[in-house]
Amino acid sequence: MKRSIIISIILVSLAHMGHSQEYKSFRAGEKASYYIHYGILSGGVASLELREDTIFGKDVIYGVLTGKTTGIADVIYKVRDYYHSYFDPTTLLPVKAIRDISESRYRKYNELVFDHYARPDSALVHSQLTGTHITPNPIWDIISCFYHLRENYLASGYQLKEGEVITIMTWFTDELYPIRLRFKGYETVRTPFGKIECLKFNPVTEVGRVFKTEEDMTIWFSNDKNYLPIKIRFDIFVGKVTVDIEKYEGLAWPLNFSR
Repeated sequence: MKRSIIISIILVSLAHMGHSQEYKSFRAGEKASYYIHYGILSGGVASLELREDTIFGKDVIYGVLTGKTTGIADVIYKVRDYYHSYFDPTTLLPVKAIRDISESRYRKYNELVFDHYARPDSALVHSQLTGTHITPNPIWDIISCFYHLRENYLASGYQLKEGEVITIMTWFTDELYPIRLRFKGYETVRTPFGKIECLKFNPVTEVGRVFKTEEDMTIWFSNDKNYLPIKIRFDIFVGKVTVDIEKYEGLAWPLNFSR
């Protein structure tokens, strides 16, 4: 079960067009691939991709996050996880989200439909598994919230102060799940393409089952016009798990790196 929690956290943390809408930090066709490793041991791969799509007769942005184990990890604990998010091209608010995970013998599939306008002071989330829930408005799913972060915080010209916490309310695993990101400043990260200056964030983590402190997880976003997730690191009870970018394509802007 602990492995399942770690894998889910990795996937949702990676956790980020088209038509006539213009965006500052991303566009349809953006795709980033990552490899996951524990020390020197490779454990899996993940990818995050944006496309244009239509759902319920409306044009939407479709983000899909996939993750799977490889090598010996695939033999010991096979993972095939998929997270789908369909969100509004203007507001970036989610319309529908799907969580489809397979981790060893554990299976979970659920569909969510979001209604942001039926009530004046709240939103409705319709879960295939647990029915209808009244939530705060705005509410995001675990994928769309990171595009909201990139576009409406990082790319907006907002001046972050070191130690400041950004909070985004999401609906995940059929409950309210606040994403809280503490800005830690700037740091240069080595990648296969070169060195990239990044914005460094510590998501505030829950102490207990996996993490020892509230700052045992770190995410680095490129400090350029893309604000692309470059690296994630988890300091957990059993050691360090790292997620590194491996390749990318279709970015809205050239990735800013140096040799």
